[in-house]
Amino acid sequence: MTDFDTTAIHAGQEPDGPTGAVIPPIHVSSTYLQDGIGGLRQGYEYGRSGNPTRTALERQLAALEGAAHARSFSSGLAAEDALLRATLRPGDDVLLGDDVYGGTYRLLTRVLGPWGVTVRIVDLGDVEAVAAALAERPSKLVWVETPSNPLLRIVDVAALARVAHAAGSLLVVDNTFATPALQQPIALGADVVVHSTTKYLGGHSDVVGGAVVTDDPALDAEVGFLQYAVGAVSGPHDAWLTTRGIKTLAVRMARHGENALAIAEALSADPRVARVFYPGLASHPGHEVAARQMRGFGGIVSVELPTAAAARTFAESTRLFALAESLGGVESLVNYPDAMTHASVRGTVLAVPETVVRLSVGLESAADLLADLRQALAVAVPEVPARA
Repeated sequence: MTDFDTTAIHAGQEPDGPTGAVIPPIHVSSTYLQDGIGGLRQGYEYGRSGNPTRTALERQLAALEGAAHARSFSSGLAAEDALLRATLRPGDDVLLGDDVYGGTYRLLTRVLGPWGVTVRIVDLGDVEAVAAALAERPSKLVWVETPSNPLLRIVDVAALARVAHAAGSLLVVDNTFATPALQQPIALGADVVVHSTTKYLGGHSDVVGGAVVTDDPALDAEVGFLQYAVGAVSGPHDAWLTTRGIKTLAVRMARHGENALAIAEALSADPRVARVFYPGLASHPGHEVAARQMRGFGGIVSVELPTAAAARTFAESTRLFALAESLGGVESLVNYPDAMTHASVRGTVLAVPETVVRLSVGLESAADLLADLRQALAVAVPEVPARA
């Protein structure tokens, strides 16, 4: 077995046979010559059903997560949609954490809700509460984000897997924030991993994509059928860009983590900041679990400012941190979840406090990033509040 760094570079990336090209070519053809009716070459017939560049990415994704199967989609939500439709039927229930990406909640409640799928919200960090909820009513899926978006809550995947499986539920882990460089949920007992490959896997804010990864061949076949029948596949150029990004994933995640920890520690000591959310801090309630099941703490830091007005001003006053949706690129981004990524959960139990700002810490100089955040704080919180 090779190390992760080696796997990320070589899995699915054999040099091209006819030419010896070290980087496999991008296959842009929409259709493939058949050697007689039904005589398919390596199984390829039409771009929606299969593409060699997409196949290479899927092999790479499966290897990264230590799994047997992966499917690549045109977006993270397309991947989630295929998984949900592969596993759920009218009347089925999903147990969802109380801090998740707004798009996932919107997909479950506004798209699948009218078809009879129900959602219950519980603190997935409380294993006893999860067990009680599953005893009260079975759920087909237990859907986990760890670290969660945007409050960086940590879930003990192994403990939750035991509880979910005892109740007959499948455990799904959204591994977008951690990436397989830092965490491999299937090895911890999860049944399925989903990704927005747009984020850290692509890593350069230039491609949109998603993935479903599993060891279960039957589930993979169901997801694969929907991938083909519905058609939300990743195009060859998108697949190639994602593959290229993955090859530097390990070194990028190390630098993201170093920068994020430096910023989290500095902001924790700043009286203008009410609270810092980062699992790499010893004060974080999930720090011990994160240290046990992760190989690093990631590049996302969320901060709470004294007031909603201060939070909005802070988000609009950074210079190096670009005010934008998404995360996980080499450049730093700042996001105001209440009005941006999580606007769809306003007014629900999942609503993000209006005082919270999410930082996607990039690969720039940590000193430069801190200087930018401090000048934005000076604008947003001109008077240092007294701490209790």
